[in-house]
Amino acid sequence: MFNNVKLGIAPIGWTNDDMPQLGGELTFEQMVSEAALAGFQGTEVGGKFPTDPAVLNKALDLRGIKIASQWFSSFLCSTPYEENEKAFIQQLDFLEAVGASRINVCELTRCLFAEECSMFGSNKPIATDEEWDKLCDGLNKLGKIAADRGFKLCFHHHMATVVQTFEETKRLMDNTDPRYVYLCFDTGHFTFSKEDAVKAAKEFGPRIGHVHLKDIRPDMMEKAYAEGFKFRKAVLEGCFTIPGDGCVDYPGVFKALHDAHYEGWFIVEAEQDPAKANPLEYAKMAREYIKKTAGI
Repeated sequence: MFNNVKLGIAPIGWTNDDMPQLGGELTFEQMVSEAALAGFQGTEVGGKFPTDPAVLNKALDLRGIKIASQWFSSFLCSTPYEENEKAFIQQLDFLEAVGASRINVCELTRCLFAEECSMFGSNKPIATDEEWDKLCDGLNKLGKIAADRGFKLCFHHHMATVVQTFEETKRLMDNTDPRYVYLCFDTGHFTFSKEDAVKAAKEFGPRIGHVHLKDIRPDMMEKAYAEGFKFRKAVLEGCFTIPGDGCVDYPGVFKALHDAHYEGWFIVEAEQDPAKANPLEYAKMAREYIKKTAGI
């Protein structure tokens, strides 16, 4: 179905940078070895990865895998643009040295990732019109810097942030330059926000520069809404899982991405407790499902 798509898997299935107790004993070497063993071509940068590009490249080359991208936390709504730009350029320098061509930007002003409150209802972060202007203008500037260096800036819509819903994502896409700002399309985050992932793939298809594949267990999602889970509890309780193990319409998603002529990476990214979901076992399950469903 896809001719120019590579398949990777994120390290978050092995170790969670935000919750060190999840997979704290698992090493970088185990993660990349098992990713390669399960048949993946690449990964994203995790907190346990070597920060020296030469060391990282050697470890990856030994296993025949590549770096696809890395998360970047922006605070364009709340801190001076110049501070964001400085950190952004430093990260581009690193990613360039390890051969990546995507950088995934998520706006974390007022995000609820580490907060003890529910991420739903009136707690959900909202940006003001002035903040929206700062965000979109800043992304255009950062995106041009990225584009001039051969990168695509891919904005990551995300639960518990100011850009979570379909309408918020559309507002951001409508108010940023398509030459410089792309979308990191995440099936799980749209679904958890009670949006239609297939509709989103069709709507944003031409702007999608990177894809995260995660699934949602529908019974756990309903429990999360009913009980007002905080974000980290959603991870700990098993709301997220690998493609094919939840309720996302993946045949529909893959068709929409194919119709949009998507090229780039598919990254399996399932935040789970490795003590409950063995990383290698789930990686192999995800690999088999994507081979069967997407033909890659």
